[in-house]
Amino acid sequence: MPERKKFAPPAIQEFAPKLAEVTDTVLFGDIWERQGLSPRDRSLVTVTALAALYRNDQLSFHIGKALENGVTKDELIEAITHLAFYAGWPNAMTAMNQLKEIVEKSDQPGRGGP
Repeated sequence: MPERKKFAPPAIQEFAPKLAEVTDTVLFGDIWERQGLSPRDRSLVTVTALAALYRNDQLSFHIGKALENGVTKDELIEAITHLAFYAGWPNAMTAMNQLKEIVEKSDQPGRGGP
């Protein structure tokens, strides 16, 4: 039986193995795999929720995952800009700065829709 991909950071796997286990099996092994939303849509929802709640420790990981799941840089910029008026300017500015840093590191081109 192949070993499941581990999403919990190695430091958490060692320090809090049960939290790491449920992160890998329940959150990413079940919730993220449900059919009701595509991984792309789940990523967009997750990024906006984390930005709105100012959960910056998790935000960078999920911005990267969103880009991997097909959410474009331009879509993330638009979602975060929209969010500023509902979740607060500081939250949006912080999220936008994280997005900018990640995009610049990965040289992700802006593949926007119409």
